[in-house]
Amino acid sequence: MNKLNIDVAVIGTGTAGMTAYRAAKAQGARTVVIEGGQYGTTCALVGCMPSKLLIAAAEAAHSMQHAAPFGVHAGEVRIDGRAVMERVRRERDRFVGFVVDGVEAMPAEDKLRGHARFTGPHTLVVDEHTEITAARIVIATGSTPLRLPELENVGPGIVTSDDVFYWEDLPRSVAVIGTGVIGLELGQALNRLGVRVKFYTRGGSIAHISDPEVLHEAGRVLNEELDIQFQSKVVGAVQEGDEVALTVSDALGKESTERFQFVLMAAGRTPNVYDIGLEETGIERGKHGVPVFDSRTMQCGSSHIFIAGDANNERPLLHDAADNGKIAGDNAGRYPDVRPGLRRTPIAVAFTEPNIATLGASYRSLCEGGQYKFAVGQVSFANQGRSRVMLQNKGLLRVYAEFGSCRFLGAEMIAPRAEHLAHTLSWACQMRMTVEQMLEMPFYHPVIEEGVRTALRDLARCLAEGESKVDASDSKPGI
Repeated sequence: MNKLNIDVAVIGTGTAGMTAYRAAKAQGARTVVIEGGQYGTTCALVGCMPSKLLIAAAEAAHSMQHAAPFGVHAGEVRIDGRAVMERVRRERDRFVGFVVDGVEAMPAEDKLRGHARFTGPHTLVVDEHTEITAARIVIATGSTPLRLPELENVGPGIVTSDDVFYWEDLPRSVAVIGTGVIGLELGQALNRLGVRVKFYTRGGSIAHISDPEVLHEAGRVLNEELDIQFQSKVVGAVQEGDEVALTVSDALGKESTERFQFVLMAAGRTPNVYDIGLEETGIERGKHGVPVFDSRTMQCGSSHIFIAGDANNERPLLHDAADNGKIAGDNAGRYPDVRPGLRRTPIAVAFTEPNIATLGASYRSLCEGGQYKFAVGQVSFANQGRSRVMLQNKGLLRVYAEFGSCRFLGAEMIAPRAEHLAHTLSWACQMRMTVEQMLEMPFYHPVIEEGVRTALRDLARCLAEGESKVDASDSKPGI
């Protein structure tokens, strides 16, 4: 068996792992990266980039099919499923190629292929061919789609989001299990491309929304286009030829069975920490077996081990994975001189139509403890000028600020072009601006951002009047 004695070992070559590798190397540490799977980040392979390719095709089809209200009448719309999926795979492979090129450009002595497993606090074995002794270790093993026990060992009709981007043609029908970001994005895109889609979810949640008013509006808006069955539980499934007979029970316990070509498990992702020998490290582990770590430093306890990206299950998003990796790599490289790194304002976007976005402090976190110390402003997009011009006048934005300081705290929304609104607001949040300062900023006319100004004006009024506008009731979408 080969033996290596190094400063830093990084397990994983995704976004977090590669960023950690570069950061540790910049500190002068002798560093290696270990990869047991396919090179290419989750984002490029099976995440944000291929999903946006599918969404782009769906938007093109939807625009053609719904141009009549503008007085524009297209001919018969024909969707070539094979061409759609061929472009998704081709462009996906192009994005992955950029990542692979970056890995291949690394010195050969800095790369190891194989599955890494801890055999002690400082030792790893890689596929029984290499034993590594490392002064510091970064865990950046990523995540995999969550699999439901009720759907195990059914047959080829049960798929995860990772499988979708290898399809050669669009399916006839899909049941989507889950209304998180992944399920909603893929399900709505497939629906707009002519696939019969039905959603099932155990509760009433939608994406990352915690504000009950925004949640209620999201349920109403999305249900206008999509068939979403809230309060539904998967009972089981049977593969019958090229279809799956899926049985679910509703809120009253009544069971029903419906057939689909595919059942897509989109109930979230789970961190890859179960088969890497963490029990040999001596570090404390918490929920889902994830090591307990400091989110400012990525350090696991007071140890020489750091964890970054999807593996730590904190914010499973590419930009956060990159920040995690930079912090973990810096600290692993200069250990024991561990320092807090830059943590940016949280921001998350679901590229549904309308977009769903959250940023800053969530409504749920602001309500913790039952002491409401924040005001809420809001705007409906039903009559917002630019939104009506584009016939995208649906949605609700709610913004939050602290009483006393009047500092802007965060927002949740389902809104047209929310991906852009969320960026503007997240910058204001990170700069710790007050509502008054935000209202002093320029707003062009006519733009959707004028809706942000309306919401901020409502928020300023609530701050001045001491009105919280907080309703902690558990509003359920679709009711």
